[in-house]
Amino acid sequence: MSDLAGLSFEAASAELDDIVAELESADVDVDRLVERLQRATLLVEELDRRLVATRTQVDELLPRLRRAASQVDPETGEVLEG
Repeated sequence: MSDLAGLSFEAASAELDDIVAELESADVDVDRLVERLQRATLLVEELDRRLVATRTQVDELLPRLRRAASQVDPETGEVLEG
């Protein structure tokens, strides 16, 4: 399993930011260039996968939340019958 699975979204994003800053610097280590680009690619793919999965979950949960909210009286907070 990839070590990316153990990273939080924020940690993966921060690592990607660090790599981008490194690649944009004037003193890029040519010997590590391909290695850093490969790692950046893996990070982008993982972050995208997580965003898509989260969006799918949100899309599935929102209708349920709307249905539940429509069954509550907004003034009293009591559950409506029917």
